[in-house]
Amino acid sequence: MAKALGIGGIFFKSQKPNELRVWYEQWLKFPKGDDYGVTFTTSDPSQHPLTVWSPFREDTSYFDPSDQSFMINLVVDDLDEALSQVAEGGAEVMNDREDSEYGRFGWFIDPEGNKVELWEPPKSPPESSN
Repeated sequence: MAKALGIGGIFFKSQKPNELRVWYEQWLKFPKGDDYGVTFTTSDPSQHPLTVWSPFREDTSYFDPSDQSFMINLVVDDLDEALSQVAEGGAEVMNDREDSEYGRFGWFIDPEGNKVELWEPPKSPPESSN
């Protein structure tokens, strides 16, 4: 079963925070959290411990069709399996997929209407342009 490998930190409002936390535990195997959230840790150097912080222009359409002002990016070990799992859990999986030197990307809308980007990093890092 595919699982999420990590995030750097995402804080957002939720209509039903406990139910949404349990949904992510069930469908993407998030670690068990507490009332404050979930902490991902890894000591495995092959796990790509990379987090990107990226402000977007106010008029971006990248988060569409969600009307939220944020988007979560989760690192996963198997993109296709993860998308299949969240679909089984009731998420709306977007038809778009992207393959690039940085890995594979896919998107879904969670039960509260948040757009989530899943990223399966490449097996080896992209070549440096330096």
